[in-house]
Amino acid sequence: MKKIVISWLVCVLGVALIFAWMGNDLLPKDSSSQNSNPLIQAKFTLQGEQDKIVRAEELRGKYLLVYFGFTHCPDICPTTLLLMSNVIGKLGDASKNIQPLFISVDPERDTPSATAAYAKNFGKDFMGLSGTPEQIKEAADSFKVFYSKVEDANSALGYVVDHSSFIYLMGPDGHYVAHFPSTVSEAELKKELNRYVK
Repeated sequence: MKKIVISWLVCVLGVALIFAWMGNDLLPKDSSSQNSNPLIQAKFTLQGEQDKIVRAEELRGKYLLVYFGFTHCPDICPTTLLLMSNVIGKLGDASKNIQPLFISVDPERDTPSATAAYAKNFGKDFMGLSGTPEQIKEAADSFKVFYSKVEDANSALGYVVDHSSFIYLMGPDGHYVAHFPSTVSEAELKKELNRYVK
């Protein structure tokens, strides 16, 4: 229990530091106001199903709904991905314009194939991506995502990965539109996506 509390505190501290560093620039805004000097960008070269290389620019034309996590996450990651799935399922025709994306922050265990298969548990259109530690760092840095491996001798898995827990909405042009905490309600997330997704 003590290990869980410490892990949770490290994650909260990481998120707090991100907000302190970014200040108001991380608050949700229209993508048009972010284009001049965006702090958050969709910039990555990762691997998906059957180790296929996927570059951020190849996903242009759709809104990206992005979440960073890891497949061995016991609670927050599956809960957040289920939230995304439920909301997308209630958007009607607008859902066709959204590509849900799960990016692993655990390259040691999450192979591209395993990550892709895990993401499909939440919907046939969900894309799961992983890669080398360097590739994942580039992706996480572009979204200003904090993550850290935490050794846990009491865990059967040996370690956990603390990470910031936000859902990012990127526009069809690849620019940042908004972000939402993983604790956002289905109703609020649906309202916001209806507001932004055209």
